[in-house]
Amino acid sequence: MEKYKVGVIGGTGQGGQRVGKRLEGATPLELRGVAASPRSAGKTYEEAVSRRWAMDGPIPEQAKSLVVMDAQADIAAIAGAVDFVFSAVDMKKEEIKALEEAYAQHECPVVSNNSAHRWTPDVPMVVPELNPEHIQVIEAQRKRLGMKRGLIAVKSNCSIQSYVPALHPLRSFGLERILVCTYQAISGAGKTFATWPDMLDNVIPYIGGEEGKSEQEPLSGWGHVGNRANVNAAKPAITAQCLRVPVSNGHTAAVFVDFEKKPPMDEMKAIWAAYKGRAQELKLPTAPQQFLQYFEEADRPQAKLDRDLGGGMTISIGRLRPDTQYDYKFVCLSHNTLRGAAGGAVELAELLCAEGYITKA
Repeated sequence: MEKYKVGVIGGTGQGGQRVGKRLEGATPLELRGVAASPRSAGKTYEEAVSRRWAMDGPIPEQAKSLVVMDAQADIAAIAGAVDFVFSAVDMKKEEIKALEEAYAQHECPVVSNNSAHRWTPDVPMVVPELNPEHIQVIEAQRKRLGMKRGLIAVKSNCSIQSYVPALHPLRSFGLERILVCTYQAISGAGKTFATWPDMLDNVIPYIGGEEGKSEQEPLSGWGHVGNRANVNAAKPAITAQCLRVPVSNGHTAAVFVDFEKKPPMDEMKAIWAAYKGRAQELKLPTAPQQFLQYFEEADRPQAKLDRDLGGGMTISIGRLRPDTQYDYKFVCLSHNTLRGAAGGAVELAELLCAEGYITKA
């Protein structure tokens, strides 16, 4: 892939910091601009974040000397300086939707880490290994908003990426009924143990809005592009419970599933081992070579041992066995701030570039 100039709006917050750190890796996306609130505008990035840098490792060298711009007042200047932007702003939902549309209508493509546009009918919500064809709805979005190269595309919620990837290649057997319990790391709430000591020796059995996302977003991902909009799948029926657990990074999911035609366990494992998505076909720089990794050991996957597989982009699976109420049960793990956040957004951007939806400005 050729090089692309990239901006991050909301670049001083934790979400933006994660994207900036991810762009240090072997990706053709070069950080050239950062935008944030008026409080940070005019400062160098290093000055703006030095007292609240929340990532492991130092501030990226390529970002330190960048002068932070005003995410709202400087839209035209930012759009003219980069090929596209990542959106990681911390604002009210309607404000985010309006801001992202403003960038897109300035012919600046937007790859969003936010949830604001996930249910806009002509905005694709994409995991590149699962539903890359959904980016086709961008053409309808461009017609609606009167754009030529502008677009908005979003990544899905981090919790569904802990279990949906394992179920996705099994759809040929007919997914009928799914029960999932997710055990979600504190980084998903933007916290560390230092900033959230109440999580030590604790489990909180509620994460606001998370269960609805875990039950509904898979139906969007398993849907299809219809007449100018994404059309959700009618099934499977999904019920979820989401718990916050004392883990720094890594969302674990306990999955129970019924099929129309129950597959043999050996066939399921073989499908997982062989599965490659569009991201692997295109050899996207951020995509892991092995998307799904099954562990035969009874005590795997574990967050501490397995969350960083494939640069944090591999989904780990284990403990597949028959269940007394469902056909099967198993356990999955994904890195929530890499696969589920910054890494997923970067991989989505790479897909849009590779498929010609994001072009050089």
